[in-house]
Amino acid sequence: MEYHNPVLLKETVDGLNIKPDGIYVDVTFGGGGHSKEILSRLGTEGKLFGFDQDEDAWVNALPDERFVLIQENFRYIKRFLRFHGIKSVDGILADLGVSSHQFDVPERGFSTRFDADLDMRMSKKNDLDAYKVINEYDENNLKRIFLDYGELKSAPALTKAIIEAREIKIIATTDELKVVLAKFLPEQFKNKILAQIYQAIRIEVNQEMDVLKEFLEQSLEILKPEGRLSVISYHSLEDRLVKRFMKNGLFEGEPVRDFYGNFSVPFKLVGKLVVPSDAEIKLNNRARSAKLRIAEKR
Repeated sequence: MEYHNPVLLKETVDGLNIKPDGIYVDVTFGGGGHSKEILSRLGTEGKLFGFDQDEDAWVNALPDERFVLIQENFRYIKRFLRFHGIKSVDGILADLGVSSHQFDVPERGFSTRFDADLDMRMSKKNDLDAYKVINEYDENNLKRIFLDYGELKSAPALTKAIIEAREIKIIATTDELKVVLAKFLPEQFKNKILAQIYQAIRIEVNQEMDVLKEFLEQSLEILKPEGRLSVISYHSLEDRLVKRFMKNGLFEGEPVRDFYGNFSVPFKLVGKLVVPSDAEIKLNNRARSAKLRIAEKR
């Protein structure tokens, strides 16, 4: 399988502060680019676990006795590390979002460039797909995902158009969905709005926000003191959750202060927000919206 270059490769792995004999986890294995870099810095006693729920990625498993690929969603990181006898780790890397490979395979339905069945599942084991979201969700739920996950002001009108269209004929493909929503896609903003619509559906299909929250909470549990968390996000919804959690260990609100007005936070931020250089973006367009945040467990 052809996988594109890993984003912010050096910066993300540098952020883990690799110990040669440490235990590390790459929860978004994909093409294995970040994992290869981690392994190159580990000694013979080091260990790396990779997670990926996408069957397409499994063929990229690395032939290295220090590496184990776990074929599951990383929302189960704690459970499956325990299965392998691991209770704590020195570092965790996550490159969130859809891989270039998934975008480039037309039949997966992730890309606005191709016609395909409404799917968008990152794992074929999932029952929920884009077809069910578009054809079976009620008005309130459709509106919710377009507002919350697509940040689309036109969410009520988009929802109404879909519901009216599907009463006449099932919407089965991405091109059929584009036809239904054509009046909301002015040529100068077409690609941007379509990307927001696809993002909203994809996040719902794969429960991406819930998965991210569960992963971050478990990461805090399994990281050793001074263990590092290195996370790349690609849109504001992800980045907001990562930023807040790294700042105070919460997704909403502020930490509870003690009698003296003090509060403790579980992470220490490492450096500032990292974004790709112009040179990297030129080589790998997928990197253009990437944001890397790094934190160390206190």
